[in-house]
Amino acid sequence: MLSRSSFTSLVVGVFAVYVAHTCWVMYGIVYTRPCPTAADGAAGGCVWPYLARRPKLQLSVYTTTRSSIGAESNIDLVLNVEDFDIESKFERTVNVSVPKKTRNNGTLYAFIFLHHAGILPWHDGKQVHIVSPLTTYMVPKPEEIHLLTGESATRQIEAEKQTNALDEPVSHWRSRLTLNVMVEDFVFDGSSLPADVHRYMKMVQLGKTVHYLPILFIDQLSNRVKDLMVINHSTTELPLTVSYDKISLGKLRFWIHMQDAVYSLQQFGFSEKDADEVKGIFVDTNLYFLALTFFVAAFHLLFDFLAFKNDISFWKKKRSMIGMSTKAVLWRCFSTVVIFLFLLDEQTSLLVLIPAGIGAVIELWKVKKALKMTIRWQGLRPKFQFGAYNDSEKKTEEYDAQAMKYLSYLLYPLCIGGAGYSLLNVKYKSWYSWLINSFVNGVYAFGFLFMLPQLFVNYKMKSVAHLPWKAFTYKAFNTFIDDIFAFIITMPTSHRLACFRDDVVFLVYLYQRWLYPVDKSRVNEYGESYEEKSKQKS
Repeated sequence: MLSRSSFTSLVVGVFAVYVAHTCWVMYGIVYTRPCPTAADGAAGGCVWPYLARRPKLQLSVYTTTRSSIGAESNIDLVLNVEDFDIESKFERTVNVSVPKKTRNNGTLYAFIFLHHAGILPWHDGKQVHIVSPLTTYMVPKPEEIHLLTGESATRQIEAEKQTNALDEPVSHWRSRLTLNVMVEDFVFDGSSLPADVHRYMKMVQLGKTVHYLPILFIDQLSNRVKDLMVINHSTTELPLTVSYDKISLGKLRFWIHMQDAVYSLQQFGFSEKDADEVKGIFVDTNLYFLALTFFVAAFHLLFDFLAFKNDISFWKKKRSMIGMSTKAVLWRCFSTVVIFLFLLDEQTSLLVLIPAGIGAVIELWKVKKALKMTIRWQGLRPKFQFGAYNDSEKKTEEYDAQAMKYLSYLLYPLCIGGAGYSLLNVKYKSWYSWLINSFVNGVYAFGFLFMLPQLFVNYKMKSVAHLPWKAFTYKAFNTFIDDIFAFIITMPTSHRLACFRDDVVFLVYLYQRWLYPVDKSRVNEYGESYEEKSKQKS
């Protein structure tokens, strides 16, 4: 069997190999080997860019309810850019007619053509085009109302009539269409074309050389949930913002891989909103900050695993609650479960929800250990039994109860007052939503106060040796990483502020660790002392 230190070393080693392999893969995506004979001017085996000829181009955007077109009469022209300059960035907003079929939960497609100026797209043999749906299906977000006054209830009923049922997906309008053209005069090696770019390439033979036509790309990562609009039966026109920007080959390949990754997540059961959180990481940050985010996320996973491992190991061996605040353990369990339910009610990203759920399960198990609880089943009915505390543990409980008594004078009025204020002034989807929000606001705003009983116990006992410092250290690293993620991943504002609150709590613990150095002659929670171990070794 592997020892704990060997297992940790193995995990860190696997993590280092994973990071190195990922860096190598990312380098292979960003860097593309050019055709080796292109520098000598030889044409054999090379694929040359058609844009190097500097053709006069035109951009045309059409809409239709069909996924393929064969005649001009079946489509509507919504945008026409003559003298299209691939180097110039632009953004235009146009009004698009919504057909009756689309208003009845149908799909509307956009056909984007890049062709020679003055020639219709279907008459141009060197045109390139790409298709993108302008609609998607998603369950509409329920409207929030004042629970006491019932304001907006009428509008909510009307909205339910229009969409038949709020739990059924309906057509939503994608109000943004982001286009890119790869502008580098890059010469590809015909024998080793990158598979990701190859599917966007169209080849033509010009004389003795093979050319690839302009690579037109639709940035699907820019389609965010916040830009979606519900299509009502009475809607006849909707705005569409068409934006264009040039793109390099390296970024194009990277973007293709990221879009494929998001599509894979949706195939594995991730909802549109979960995929949208991943899109936000890529779209709202530049590539350098994105690379930093990857490394930060990787270390976050490593520290999460090591913190869970050491925390479970500490509580698995723990037989005594001397120096440990039971109230703090109970509160941490309650707050973790409430936060998980709140994130679930807010339909937060799975990137945040899954770690919160695992943490809630671990905290429930720690409460069972702290209360010395055993569960015995009598048929289908469970019977709970609690163990007895010794004199030292009872002394700790006295300090714990004393600290909670002082806290209750401050904490309960603040929580009740905050819940009453939100009921009168804030809109909620339901009474359950108000209850969960009230609990979680109390946890986020005043939850750090429940860490004070443990600090008070440490002060009374003049010791911090009974705390799981390894797990605390890993959690501290993750807390500082969470400070970075608080500005990257979409999450409720209260959850974001709680990340910075944890920094303050940990700094207080560090101060106590410096103030109360570990007495090596003191017996720890396992009945051992450092000096006895040294004598046994000698």
